[in-house]
Amino acid sequence: MGIHRGRRLRRTAGIRAMVAETQLSAAQLVAPLFVIEGSSTRTPIESMPGHYRLTPDLAAREAADLAALGVGAVILFGIPNDKDSQGTGAWDEQGPVPRAIRQIKTAAPNLVVWADVCLCEYTDHGHCGVIGHHGVDNDATLPLLGRAAVCYARAGADVIAPSDMMDGRVAEIRAALDEAGYPDRTIVSYAVKYASAFYGPFREAAGSTPKSGDRRGYQMDAPNVREAIREAKADVREGADVVMVKPGMPYLDVVRAVREAVDVPVAVYQVSGEYAMLHAAADRGWIDLRAAMWETSIALRRAGASILITYFARELATRLSGQPLQDVVKV
Repeated sequence: MGIHRGRRLRRTAGIRAMVAETQLSAAQLVAPLFVIEGSSTRTPIESMPGHYRLTPDLAAREAADLAALGVGAVILFGIPNDKDSQGTGAWDEQGPVPRAIRQIKTAAPNLVVWADVCLCEYTDHGHCGVIGHHGVDNDATLPLLGRAAVCYARAGADVIAPSDMMDGRVAEIRAALDEAGYPDRTIVSYAVKYASAFYGPFREAAGSTPKSGDRRGYQMDAPNVREAIREAKADVREGADVVMVKPGMPYLDVVRAVREAVDVPVAVYQVSGEYAMLHAAADRGWIDLRAAMWETSIALRRAGASILITYFARELATRLSGQPLQDVVKV
């Protein structure tokens, strides 16, 4: 009996592509965009090379470029000039996100537009909900999230993506959307969002670092997997169409566990710290950035994610639009 020769299926790029067990396409990618007030302005985000805070007109231009590359969607995060204790800017019809949605829908009509729903970018204290006598007040926050969701749907958002981690917010948002006449809008819930060390660059970009305390009282604790399954199932029961795991690479086992536990699509967010970490290592010559970009992206898909939110979306789509990415990078 001959020996097993697995190398026969690895010999050429064509054979490798033909037998690849996991596929990655640009249509599965979601690109995050940070939107500020004003026009014709972009400011670099120092900890996230290649990314900027963009005014709505430039966000629309970027979205159109991403759509031309085949990227499936963009997700918008708003950064208002003024913040308050209630986060009222989150449902301002003339705020940066609604304005960006409207302009993107003109510039790239077929691109799917996601609107992140959370108060952290809009509150002066930086928490994801309003503050009560005993910290973040879960139930008082729910109607405010519903108002923000309706505001974004009215502007034209296809997907509402609550990231606040308040209990019951999916049901609240679903009811608010239905009552306002938007029963067709998709809800992608950040169902499994861990209190993580990998959010630092995002918080710099969005100006959303809490001024006191932390978010461990409402975001998930890193040791827990069974809790993640409970959270995902609860959000599906409340009406979530897709559930998300965040961050990505440190939680591959959670992605797999959630994928096996629910029947809805699973998204994963390769977060800002993951992106910045790879760039920092590449800048020092320790890793090949393009190879690491490919390997981490395919790992998230292989773990069970149907949708990948990543700051590498533009570059991944650029590579995928030509030859197979695994044969572009040097490995």
